[in-house]
Amino acid sequence: MKQAFKRLTGPVLVLAQENIDTDQIIPARFLTATDFDGIGEHAFADWRHDANGDPIQGHVLNTPRARQSPILVGGRNFGCGSSREHAPHALLGFGFRVVISSQIADIFRNNAQNVGLLPVVLEPEQHVRLMNMDGAEITVDLEQCCVIAAESDGQHSRWPFAMDGFARHCLLLGLDRLDFLDRAETDIRAYENRL
Repeated sequence: MKQAFKRLTGPVLVLAQENIDTDQIIPARFLTATDFDGIGEHAFADWRHDANGDPIQGHVLNTPRARQSPILVGGRNFGCGSSREHAPHALLGFGFRVVISSQIADIFRNNAQNVGLLPVVLEPEQHVRLMNMDGAEITVDLEQCCVIAAESDGQHSRWPFAMDGFARHCLLLGLDRLDFLDRAETDIRAYENRL
């Protein structure tokens, strides 16, 4: 079972690059592990480290606030590239619980939902406003399917987002697809016995 997700409030970390692909999120050389323990240490490895493997001083992902920001706001077309399930696991392992963009690749979105990382797609104009709020505290409410952000004028904006009903149900309960089927075993057997 995964950690249930209902509502999260925290600071955002903005990575303004567009087309952040799964190989940038978790380079292929780190895909040999048979489980996902410790994979978060390799998230964005080629962005965070130089050719010698030393941390790049001043890179936003190497700052303490990166590990304290549970909400990642990425540029358009986030998670494109290969279908590697390691990418959302790496983001979770790094400390992110939510990824927000104006476009998230379908396979990445499905993998993220299944492992407990909430992918949120906002309208482009809302996304642009959020991209200018690096470090600001926002709320992501899965029960209401909205992002709540304080604007510079002190007003709070509520930006709705769409979510597949089954994926939302599983995230709210902290279930993956197999957990869901395990919980439904009694109902499945009862149905089969009626046939």
